[in-house]
Amino acid sequence: MLAACSTVTRRPAPPRLISHAVPEGYTENVRLLASDVEQFAKRSPEFFEGIRDAASDGTIDILALSGGGAGGAFGVGALTGLSRAHARPQYELVTGVSVGALQAPFAYLGPDWDDAMRQALGGDATARLLGGSPSRTLISRMLFPMGHGQSTLFQLVDHFVTPQMIDAVARENAKGRRLVVATTDLDKGETMLWDMGAIATRGGEIARETFRDVLVASASVPGMFPPVLIHVRVGDSHYDEMHVDGSVTVPVFTTPIIAELHPEALSALRGANLYMIVNSQIHHFPRTTPLETIPVLTMSFGAGLTFKTRVVIAETIAQARQLDFHFLMASIPADYPTGSFIDFNPAHLRALFDYASDCAARGQLWGTPEQGLQRNLMAYSLPPSGPPSCPAEDPANTPQSH
Repeated sequence: MLAACSTVTRRPAPPRLISHAVPEGYTENVRLLASDVEQFAKRSPEFFEGIRDAASDGTIDILALSGGGAGGAFGVGALTGLSRAHARPQYELVTGVSVGALQAPFAYLGPDWDDAMRQALGGDATARLLGGSPSRTLISRMLFPMGHGQSTLFQLVDHFVTPQMIDAVARENAKGRRLVVATTDLDKGETMLWDMGAIATRGGEIARETFRDVLVASASVPGMFPPVLIHVRVGDSHYDEMHVDGSVTVPVFTTPIIAELHPEALSALRGANLYMIVNSQIHHFPRTTPLETIPVLTMSFGAGLTFKTRVVIAETIAQARQLDFHFLMASIPADYPTGSFIDFNPAHLRALFDYASDCAARGQLWGTPEQGLQRNLMAYSLPPSGPPSCPAEDPANTPQSH
């Protein structure tokens, strides 16, 4: 059972970093604290073997979707374009953070859900998240806190998380496919990984509400949207955990960082195809930051997200080499004229969606992460002129998806 966070008092947080706290109505299998080495070692063999068994063609396909705020229009367009080109595999594992968490159920359920994804995330619905003036909205929310059930983000997610979605996720989970979303447990300062298929399998309205609230928490950027309080219990004791945007601690992920301590647990994934959609730029040209509080805050958060994303990409490159992954990545190129991650201007969202969809449909979406880092970090000394190029400029040199 999850509850809104507002000005109402809350119960204390669980006192231990590693505990057996579970959300009310569930068992421990619905989530994993990313630093819990013991539980990872205990549960990972069955989890990853299930993914291996679900790969009916013998090849595991993994999709990782990053945070990025308004840049989420890129991921929605990319997935839609891949469907148009019949170049989108069935992913055995889908992970999502922040706006990537909102995309993740649709990506997991496949092209048949593209229309629902576009209606939920690709247009006017997301444009209304911060109203007409993001700065005024942020100031208003800092001065006048609201419960998360009142937020535009809650309303957006509550609309698209339907009983039909929950049933569909549960059916796919029964096949061994997995859908995992990250939130940040603000009390612990740690990443929490949620097995959304296990939540969906619970069934009924409690599953729909929990599924919805985890997605809301994962995308609740502090200061922009209210945090989410999750009611948990340890034995007969009851506590509240405060959860916010997953990208506060991790911008994108494939496996928990503690997997490095148990590399044998990942052997079932050896040889997988790993696709990463970064819903932001991993480099952009300098912008003059106004001497105002809101622009300084948003630019600071954006800079931190960009840097953390580069670090995770570099770590994933190393992991991919160890496990023989075929690792492909797509991000918004440095020459694309993006604004702030809170720029939910409808025209901007539509343009970014169309751009990503067209590039994906033409086979110019995927490149190696090394290509992406080199191109975006070192290719330009001055902003280029002319229309923006696709994430993979030369499809002849771009590794193909299987």
